[in-house]
Amino acid sequence: MRIEVLQKNGTRNRRQSRLPQPSIHRRRASILILTLVVVALLTLGTMAFFERMFAEHRASRAHGRQLQARHMAESGVEYLKAVLAQDPLVIRDSGGLYVNPSMFQGVTLVNDPLGALRGQFTVIAPDITTDGLYGGIRYGLENESSRLNLNTVLLADSSSDDAARKLLMTLPGMTETVADSILDWIDSDDEPRMLGAERNYYSTLSPPYAPRNGPLGSIEELLLVRDVTPALLFGADLNRNSGVDVIEEPLTVIDNADNSLGLLNRGWAAYITLDSAETNLRPDGTRKIDVNKEDLKKLHQELTEALGAEMANFIVAYRQGGKYDGDEPGKAASAINLDLTQPGRERITTILDLIGVRTRIATQTQPGQNGQGQGDAGGQPSQGGAPTPSEGGGQGSQGQEKNNSRIVVNEAFAKDPASMKSYLAKLMDNIAVNADRSIPGRLNINQAPRQLLIGIPNLSPNAVDQIISQRDVTLGQQQPDQIHETWILTEGIVDLAQMKKLISLVTTGGSVYRAQVVGGYFTEGPTERLEVVIDATKMPPVVRRRMELRDLGQGYASETLGATLDDLP
Repeated sequence: MRIEVLQKNGTRNRRQSRLPQPSIHRRRASILILTLVVVALLTLGTMAFFERMFAEHRASRAHGRQLQARHMAESGVEYLKAVLAQDPLVIRDSGGLYVNPSMFQGVTLVNDPLGALRGQFTVIAPDITTDGLYGGIRYGLENESSRLNLNTVLLADSSSDDAARKLLMTLPGMTETVADSILDWIDSDDEPRMLGAERNYYSTLSPPYAPRNGPLGSIEELLLVRDVTPALLFGADLNRNSGVDVIEEPLTVIDNADNSLGLLNRGWAAYITLDSAETNLRPDGTRKIDVNKEDLKKLHQELTEALGAEMANFIVAYRQGGKYDGDEPGKAASAINLDLTQPGRERITTILDLIGVRTRIATQTQPGQNGQGQGDAGGQPSQGGAPTPSEGGGQGSQGQEKNNSRIVVNEAFAKDPASMKSYLAKLMDNIAVNADRSIPGRLNINQAPRQLLIGIPNLSPNAVDQIISQRDVTLGQQQPDQIHETWILTEGIVDLAQMKKLISLVTTGGSVYRAQVVGGYFTEGPTERLEVVIDATKMPPVVRRRMELRDLGQGYASETLGATLDDLP
């Protein structure tokens, strides 16, 4: 029995020994696989984390460099304000504002041996060819007075009929309908011009609106004027870099307007402004003498200090007596004494009124002074000598009334070109017909394009050709005689009568400037581009307008901005 049980147990044990048993090695392999999977997942997660961190780092660095580029462009703007705040003579001695690469190209802010880390800014403006047409770029500032000021264009009508329309018609592609519509938009009334549009037209649009009937707020506002299109206003230069690039279509026709010569490449926006103005100050920055001030004693004193006794005497005498066309003999202005208690009856409308004319003034004598009164500089009595009874100086007046006699004063400012060259610049530097600190809107004949010069009233096409062939666009650097607009008078391009009509419309000055400022890392980027209009009629200069051009791209090649060939990849 016992043996049988043992046999059965042995048989059962043998059967059990034949069943599969868990292996320690297999358990260890499973754990290893799980470990590897976990490690792989952790590795992938770590890699993803680091990749994200690297991306965040790159994004942060790119944002930081873009922000630095922005600040470099802003530094360029502040640099321009500091330059314009300098004395004009200092600016001229430094190379001027028109073309000056040493002052405006590749100005380094962050210096580094590696071009990719070198931060700079460059100042760029459109250039003008020798024919007076827009073409190319330069490193400098654009004088806003070289553009037509739409907010003062109506003043041209005081020079001649329809002069404002004539000025607008010189813009390439301009039509009489659009010109009249623009003038209707800015004039103060609601009466439409012959081909214009006023409130009655705009009220029929959807949605309706009213014309401004006043100064424009921006150039873009012209898009509200009837028949003004974006293509006409801005042309084919979509990225505003003063040229038509390969990726931009070189259009020969823009909205049915001929552009075969490229005059509309930058649209009307290249020719017009709302901000031009010039300082009405002397070269040293002090106020000019207002020749129309009422206090003649103070006026005479100021004029004597600036111009000398002869010129001062004549100007004050002219204020008292005006122009004299008679044949009576006269005395030199240096040989008379003035009665400064007499008022200034004549108002001088332009400095040119003083040229080539004589005047006649009343001099006062009093009884009890042996009839001499206030005579000439030599102690002789003024013309007319002692008063006669018919002049109210007899016994009937009991010697108390003052007696007037007349004296003719010969011209002090001859109108021959040689004489004008000797004194006219001195007059223009020191005196003015108003006390305003600045004069808005006049057109700079030395820097304006041909298209605008053609439209100036009383200026013939031949005169325009002569101006363009002789002018100094650097505003007196090459030809100091051209620092004032009257150079076209002294050079015989126009006569005195024409210059009197032109002087309220033209200038060779200008104290408001426009430029594009590109700042950043020119070798590899990023860059930032701004266009600013800076008003230097105020001190310190202020930014009147600021246009963000970042979305239009860098605009210019890196080497144009100032990157060297060694820096370029």
